[in-house]
Formats: sequence, C-alpha cells, structure tokens
Amino acid sequence: MSQPVQPPNPPQQPYGGGQPTDGNPYAQQPGSPNPPQPAAPTGNPFAQQPGAQPGQFGGAPFQPAPPARTNIGLGVAAALGAAIVAAILYGVIAGSIEREIGYAAVGVGFLVGFVGSKVGGSNPAVIGAGVVFSLVAVFFGQLIGMSMIVADALHVSFSEIFFDRFGALLDVWKEEADFMTYLFLLLGPVAAFGGARKAVG
Repeated sequence: MSQPVQPPNPPQQPYGGGQPTDGNPYAQQPGSPNPPQPAAPTGNPFAQQPGAQPGQFGGAPFQPAPPARTNIGLGVAAALGAAIVAAILYGVIAGSIEREIGYAAVGVGFLVGFVGSKVGGSNPAVIGAGVVFSLVAVFFGQLIGMSMIVADALHVSFSEIFFDRFGALLDVWKEEADFMTYLFLLLGPVAAFGGARKAVG
C-alpha cells in the first residue's frame, strides 16, 4: 500500500514576518515592537550629538576671550618714574666725565619709552607721554651734569647751584648750548618711540 504524498514545506519567511527593506534583512519592519535605537557612540568627543545645537560644546555657547586692556594711567606713571631715574643717571654721568655722550641720551629715551609701553601697552597716550618725558629727562640730565661741573669749579654744593641759582643755571645752559646739545635732546624722543615699539612688538 503506497504512502500518501506530503505537500512540500512552505518557504520560510525572514525573521519578523516581513520582506527585507532595500536588501537589508536587519532593517526595522513595520509593526515591530522594538523602536530604533540611537547609533552607538563613535568615540569622537567632538562629533555632533543628536539634539545639540550647532556651535555648542557641552551645552554652553562658546565665549571668546575678552580683549586685553591697556592701563594708561599706570603706563604714564611708569614712564615718569623711569624718566626721573634716567635723568639723574644721565646727569651724574655727564657731570663725572664733564661732557655729554650721545649713547647716554639714546639710552634715556629708550628706557623711558620701553618701560612706559611695557606697563601701559600700545596706547598712543602712553607712547606720547614717553616721548615727552624722555625729552624732559635729557634736558634735566644736561642741567644736572652742568650743575655738577659748575659746583666743582666754584667749590660750592650741588644743591646751591641746582636749586638756589636755577635761573642762572638756565642762562649758562643757553649760552653753552650748541648743535650737539640740541641733537642729544632730539635723540631722546626718537629713542623713546623706538623703545615703545620694542616693548609692544
């Protein structure tokens, strides 16, 4: 007696009961109880995260660094202090050797301009103050040096010539001033401008 013929097994459907989507058997099928999961982290901390706004890092907007501020008052005060010290040194050197040196005048101006701009920044007011103070410093340095020479020649004290007879000292300076005297006065401000540029450059 022959056996009954069994019908062939029906073809198996892919897992989930649906057809592959675009050739991807792992794609989410309609009606699936599991919602799509977010993509796994890539390990890049700078990658754009879902829901993050462009230009944000860690949820806080990027704040640029505040611009550097210059301290004009402190810079002018520093230039003035340097001018006083430089004038005394310049006068002592000129009075000791009884003549002026161009390098000393350049050094006075450079010191005043450099110190002022190093403290106060590149503000034009600070640079201008350094130029003016250097001119005054070289001038008073010349007067200090001349006072030392005259006081030594007259065998009197320095203070008597510089403080008690300041008007007469100015008259002597005018009579003795020559081209080199005015050139040294000019070298101070020029060097002060160069010192200021060096400080902020």
